[in-house]
Amino acid sequence: MDKLDKQAFIFGSIFALANRLQILGDKLDENITTKQWLLIAVISKSEHPSPTLSEVAKIIGSSRQNVKKMATILQKRGLVSLTKDPNDARMVRITLTSECITYFEDRDEQELQFMEKLFDSFDESLTDGLYDGVVKLAENVVEMERSSIENKKE
Repeated sequence: MDKLDKQAFIFGSIFALANRLQILGDKLDENITTKQWLLIAVISKSEHPSPTLSEVAKIIGSSRQNVKKMATILQKRGLVSLTKDPNDARMVRITLTSECITYFEDRDEQELQFMEKLFDSFDESLTDGLYDGVVKLAENVVEMERSSIENKKE
């Protein structure tokens, strides 16, 4: 297989794997979807303990409206709280609740087993190579997005 064939395979596989991973992740816990898990994970890893909906949307590559829908569902379940920014009422901040932190601490072992199965037979070299490749791919996507926005302005 030549380089272009491999790149086309990788490109198509990313979409197929994303769908399959979402289905597997959704089966992991009937109370929370994979997309909701990602939203919570982004918030928990955020530099700010209460990022804005727009900040979270940008990180996960979703619209602010979709993030707000997910956050509203999670708020009804008591896992996050949504509050207006004290300095700018147009901004809505999202914060994990103590119930959320406890919930995810309780399923920590389940998540660890999922990750171990997912990366079964990956040695350190393969993990490092895939990590480096995904990081580079993400950097290229950001650059392509930036170029796309700049081209629209012209």
